[in-house]
Amino acid sequence: MEEYFHSVVLDKDRCNGCTNCMRRCPTEAIRVRDKKAIIIKERCIDCGECIRVCPYHAQQTQLDTLDKLKKYKYKIAISPMTMYGQFNLDKDMNKVFKGIKMLGFDEVFDEGYAADIITLIIRENLKNNQQPKPLISSLCPAVLRLIQIRFPSLIDNIIRIESPMELAARLARKNAMERYGLKSDEIGIFYITQCPAKVTSIKNPIGIKNSHVDGAISIKQIYGDIVKNSNTVEKIEAFRTASTYGIDWARAGGQSKSIGVDNYIAVDGIDNVIKVLEEIELGKLNNIEYFEGLACVGGCVGGPLCVENPFIAKSRIRRLAEKRNDEIKVSREYAIELYDSGFACWTEKIQSKGAMKLDENIVEAIKKIEEIKKLTSLLPGLDCGSCGAPSCRALAEDIVRGYSKIEDCIFKD
Repeated sequence: MEEYFHSVVLDKDRCNGCTNCMRRCPTEAIRVRDKKAIIIKERCIDCGECIRVCPYHAQQTQLDTLDKLKKYKYKIAISPMTMYGQFNLDKDMNKVFKGIKMLGFDEVFDEGYAADIITLIIRENLKNNQQPKPLISSLCPAVLRLIQIRFPSLIDNIIRIESPMELAARLARKNAMERYGLKSDEIGIFYITQCPAKVTSIKNPIGIKNSHVDGAISIKQIYGDIVKNSNTVEKIEAFRTASTYGIDWARAGGQSKSIGVDNYIAVDGIDNVIKVLEEIELGKLNNIEYFEGLACVGGCVGGPLCVENPFIAKSRIRRLAEKRNDEIKVSREYAIELYDSGFACWTEKIQSKGAMKLDENIVEAIKKIEEIKKLTSLLPGLDCGSCGAPSCRALAEDIVRGYSKIEDCIFKD
């Protein structure tokens, strides 16, 4: 079986085993052994929290470079909704998009336009959706991966509609093929990303077999060049196609407001998302219609590969959205056609990853749970991290799985 690709990787030469990443990892996917962090790949959701907190920049994201553009005859950049939060409000975003194009792209596609389409689709879908409630947004790939690993009973709650990134890529490819007579493999589509989970979702898409995105370049990588290029633009081209409804998806709660659903919960920050998913799993929130969970604080504007302070970026998006001085430029009929034809939908069943399973045999799994409880009671309960596990309970589980021994606890003889 092909190994699962993770965009988050560790540079061991930079790691000094400080345990910051281990303590903050929401899925307990990191251990520290011999003063070096180790990522347990089966548990990692590529949320990027470790990248954000590492003072030595040892946790990094695997990204493409602009050199990869040379592989393709026609190059398209998808500019994310978050790009609108990376610049002052008086900046003409058409100049920003032109600045991106000047990096070697033939075309720039505004992801917010795809968010507009999905806004219309979800508005219709909510009217007669028969899935369990609350419906869970499919926007954040880190949250989707978290559900696969830790909350598989909620997979059926996830709305089976594509993310704006993926829909944008499909539309951009289709348009280029029809307009210029290009073959699909002659077109390279690159997402300008704010987040490592998006990079992972390109290599390991959820709900579809293959992504239409061919590569990912971070906002941080090219931000300086975008600024420099945009400052030289004299002739304005009309690149922006997103309405303020689509742009609003960049901040936590913006998606729900654009859809127009009243009975929703919008949660940002992966720890907060986990707490609410636990409530949903217990059936305490069945009266909620829509759940918008975003791994990064503030929403996508808080992605670790953004440049701007997430609170400033979120404020800009909010101020743009509150104007609501434009309307979605896509017709409802066109959006529904994309949905009915399957163009904007998932095609594959989402599988549980079961990384938290102790054993395939339920009897053996129960035995191991009891053993973990017993071992945990023998440990001091300080969760000091000295053993290289994030908590005493995690050490007990590692012991049962055969990865550690009780002597790793410095308080045990």
